[in-house]
Amino acid sequence: MSTIAEKYYPSEPEKPVIKTAIPGPVSQEMLKQLSGVYDTKASYYVADYYNSIGNYICDADGNMLLDAYCQIASIALGYNNPEILKTTKSDQMSVALANRPALACFPSTDYYKILEEGLLAVAPKGFTRVLTAHTGSDANEMAFKAAFIWQATKKRGDASFTAEELSSVMDNKLPGTSDMVILSFDKGFHGRLFGSLSTTRSKAIHKLDIPAFNWPKAPYPALKYPLEEHEAENRAEEQRCLDAFETIVSQWPGKIAATIIEPVQSEGGDNHASPFFFQGLRDLTTKHGILYIIDEVQTGGGASGKMWLHEHYGISPDIVTFSKKMQNAGFYFKDKEIEGAMPFRQFNTWCGDPSKALIARTICQEIMNNDLLDNTSKVGAYLYSKLEDIQKSYPKLVSNLRGKDRGHFISWTMPNASIRDKFLFICRQNGLNIGACGDESVRLRPTLTFGVKHTDILIDIVSKALSQL
Repeated sequence: MSTIAEKYYPSEPEKPVIKTAIPGPVSQEMLKQLSGVYDTKASYYVADYYNSIGNYICDADGNMLLDAYCQIASIALGYNNPEILKTTKSDQMSVALANRPALACFPSTDYYKILEEGLLAVAPKGFTRVLTAHTGSDANEMAFKAAFIWQATKKRGDASFTAEELSSVMDNKLPGTSDMVILSFDKGFHGRLFGSLSTTRSKAIHKLDIPAFNWPKAPYPALKYPLEEHEAENRAEEQRCLDAFETIVSQWPGKIAATIIEPVQSEGGDNHASPFFFQGLRDLTTKHGILYIIDEVQTGGGASGKMWLHEHYGISPDIVTFSKKMQNAGFYFKDKEIEGAMPFRQFNTWCGDPSKALIARTICQEIMNNDLLDNTSKVGAYLYSKLEDIQKSYPKLVSNLRGKDRGHFISWTMPNASIRDKFLFICRQNGLNIGACGDESVRLRPTLTFGVKHTDILIDIVSKALSQL
């Protein structure tokens, strides 16, 4: 029986192909040219997407790297997936691209069906409504606006806006504006726009020189791994953080509109917490009338072996934001009042993009039709077991291996950033594209078609790179 990858990509390379150092001379020349008109300071190499295929990314020099980072967790099915390419060449896509609609005012005749067959078909349990957006940052900011409007509407009741509210808001003053806040967590990452950046706490460089809202921050549990060997200590740490959360709430009485949290903190270091913590947070937000926003921008889309990582915790939040692997952005919600009762409050010209919703529909259908969640769970378990062996072989270089039973949403810690970055560089030279997070951690973000044969290649290159440190 062929694997998922073989079904999609019969011509995918059997292993990485390395022709030059990375970046090679062609990439270096192209980066030099591009840097004259575009910021390339974060670029590793120039990619050739015409020749990338499946789980392999091709660079401008013809090197083929096994990609376990996948555009920062954004490629669900692999490069040049045939079903996605088929969607891009459809009449429906051509019309969507040629006539991009202002969806809030002029939704297309097929938008309901596109959403029903795609984003809503994989919605978290109990979620029946969706607002589409452009990026993960945008999705989170829309969720914040929804929370503020929802809270203000509750307080206002059936009353109309007052003359003072309508006047003062034009001067950015109370009572027309709001003094409510969004509570986020230490080391969390929720985007780089103004509101989302005020809730981002992962790295100082993200926030420096940018005006910020005075919004509160709660501690996120610092757990010990493996989780199953430190249950008592981790439970105490999680309870400490829940107690701290409630203390912060008591210091901002009636002011916290919502709290936002990732089910695994990704950019901030792939930090985990247990169902106990997330369920405790649900209880506290309900007790204090705070909306519970789960940020699934990076964790959603199947990488954990479930469509939404928070489903591992048995919780039901109020809002779930998404982007990345869905190739579309927005948020799910259950309570119709969260979208507000008046038009033009959650509004911009496009309110998303039907072309991206079409891609999302194809991704969702392929995930469901090919049991890709099951594939991810099984491959993830195999990958984790192999990494456990590596951790035993290199205990001074690989520690805090985490992500057990979370598909291939796996990471580990290295001694420091310098060693971690050297490791990533060696991996690239040997044909493995792999990513970083936090101060000294490595994260895996392969596609849902990543298989056992890809795992064996990854393990071989990781072992080789560690032996060279």
